[in-house]
Amino acid sequence: MSALNSLGIAKPASATRVVVAMSGGVDSSVTAALLKREGYDVLGVTLQLYDQGAAAKKKGACCAGQDIYDARRVAERLAFPHYVLDYEARFRERVMQDFADSYARGFTPIPCVQCNEKVKFADLLDMAVELGGDVLATGHYVRRVEGKDGSELHSAADPARDQSFFLFRTTRAQLDFLRFPLGGLEKREVRALAAELDLPVAEKPDSQDICFVPDGNYAKVVERLRPDAARPGEIVDQEGRVLGRHEGVIHFTVGQRKGLGLSGNGESLFVLKLDAAQARVVVGPREALRIRTIALADVNWLIPAPAEPFECAVKVRSTRLPVAARVTPSADGGASVELLGNEDAVAPGQACVFYAADGTRVLGGGWIARAEPMRAVA
Repeated sequence: MSALNSLGIAKPASATRVVVAMSGGVDSSVTAALLKREGYDVLGVTLQLYDQGAAAKKKGACCAGQDIYDARRVAERLAFPHYVLDYEARFRERVMQDFADSYARGFTPIPCVQCNEKVKFADLLDMAVELGGDVLATGHYVRRVEGKDGSELHSAADPARDQSFFLFRTTRAQLDFLRFPLGGLEKREVRALAAELDLPVAEKPDSQDICFVPDGNYAKVVERLRPDAARPGEIVDQEGRVLGRHEGVIHFTVGQRKGLGLSGNGESLFVLKLDAAQARVVVGPREALRIRTIALADVNWLIPAPAEPFECAVKVRSTRLPVAARVTPSADGGASVELLGNEDAVAPGQACVFYAADGTRVLGGGWIARAEPMRAVA
């Protein structure tokens, strides 16, 4: 039997086909270049996900317009085949429409997670198999570790770039097929490699914000996709007293302080709850944002699904540090999370991701359906 190559495949690199998901940015370009330098049979694939005209107006976007051209230039420079797949219709249906529907329900969605789950690690992974790929490689900053029970997902070596939170929906079967060559590198090292390899995107800025929101105006995109979503209503305090009016719950998220138009109320007020059915925005003091328990729906496990409660660390925002928690799985595929540390401003529609006690291995996670505060919110 052949020795394992650097990707864990039992054959020579030259006989191992690696399909690389190329967004046109520095990370995926360096991923492809490193694999090509190691002698792998590299094939690049770029997804066109949304309107190229809109994308061309936004500096630092991805997956459209200039980015497709940049990915093609890298492939030409390194002399490997490159394909562009038009996934615009399915991206609009599975990601953009869900984004708008979630905001209309008073939720705060994470479209990057939906894109990974429903497009990149679904259809693109299937396409990689059809193209004869042994693995699908991406430029994500996460690590795939071979554990005693199979593939494990771990956070990146560079905590400032870690993207494990956004990949919590990855299945164990998908993880077997995926590879993340940048997981052990720091961003500065990747930039240095891009210059060393003389890639045409070496100085290209990183993508920012949500790719299909060219000007950062989320509400505008929601109104375009869901014209009925912007229903005016009342801003009320925890006792139900009317403090003001708003132009639609799609303009708000839990924890928001700015843009409420309530500066004359003496104390700083924050959004505590969004009631889309009644078109109400409930506001209150910062301390009312403190959360005790979180109800999760549709939990995805990257370990054998536990039957009993267990303690771990959880993150409710990608940029926040993990906090201690006790997770109780439920028979309906969800879970209840009791926070053992301090956490606040937990918004329905966001994710709660479980990490092992060491804070690196992803155990699973689910969508936040409800968050119960330390004290009741009207």
